[in-house]
Amino acid sequence: MIWLTIVLMGLVVFFNRYCFLAPGLPLRLSPRVKTLLSFSVPAVLTAICGPIVAFSGDQLRAAPDNPYLWGTVFAVILAFFLRNMLAVVLLSMLIFIALRDIF
Repeated sequence: MIWLTIVLMGLVVFFNRYCFLAPGLPLRLSPRVKTLLSFSVPAVLTAICGPIVAFSGDQLRAAPDNPYLWGTVFAVILAFFLRNMLAVVLLSMLIFIALRDIF
């Protein structure tokens, strides 16, 4: 049963991506759908990173000495001003490592 589920989910993912990437299929997205899809990346990233920043195991990390929180704040500020993803990643990692060693 597990193997059947894995194979079926693999087929679902394959055909889902094939519809958008195959040059022969005349699938065009409307501007409204493209606008809605542009929000999916920040939403998924927030859903992944939010629990990492806010929780330690089962406990909420709401203290001001949370290096994950400050690293996230600095990363958002750097991304807003720099607009260079590589620079933001490298600088925010350096800030996080420095804050982790301080706290």
